[in-house]
Amino acid sequence: MLRKTLAALAISFSFAAVVQAAPVAYTIDSAHTDTLFSWNHFGFSNPSANFNNIKGTINFDSAAPANSSVDVTIAVGSVISYVAKLDDELKGDKFLDAGKFPNITFKSTKVEGAAGQNHFKVSGDLTVHGVTKPVVLDATLNKAGEHPMSKAQTVGFNATTTIKRADFGVGAYVPNVSDEIKINITTEASVPKA
Repeated sequence: MLRKTLAALAISFSFAAVVQAAPVAYTIDSAHTDTLFSWNHFGFSNPSANFNNIKGTINFDSAAPANSSVDVTIAVGSVISYVAKLDDELKGDKFLDAGKFPNITFKSTKVEGAAGQNHFKVSGDLTVHGVTKPVVLDATLNKAGEHPMSKAQTVGFNATTTIKRADFGVGAYVPNVSDEIKINITTEASVPKA
């Protein structure tokens, strides 16, 4: 009887260890990550711009998504709209003020989603222009597995959210240039090789 009890306990502990596995830390691949943001311009068009210097870590636990987390830093000076004058304006003191506030950051506070599912709500603190506000990202896991080129374990996500730029002290030209900013993110992140 004692042997059966000990065996059952051993199996339970083994199962618990598997279920409570730590999240895997993936490093964001800036070359395959876009943070595209768009706005409405006087009702005529919906221009967009992107950042191309994005660094950070995605800690992802597919078995227990609540154990996951995201920590990202975006260099404001890397903004690119493919219109030089607009790039300068976005980096200037009327908008993002890269000289005074060189980085945008996002640090998750909660990840919600079911094990084995591909859709998650990622709540966190977004800091723009020195102001921190809570936001929620609607995230989708595109794929997880070995990358065919690098052979590294890799995950890919898309995420969307909408913010009001005036909430972050970046309200120039509202309402002619919309306060509402739509953000679309796509990213690949891999486990660094030893």
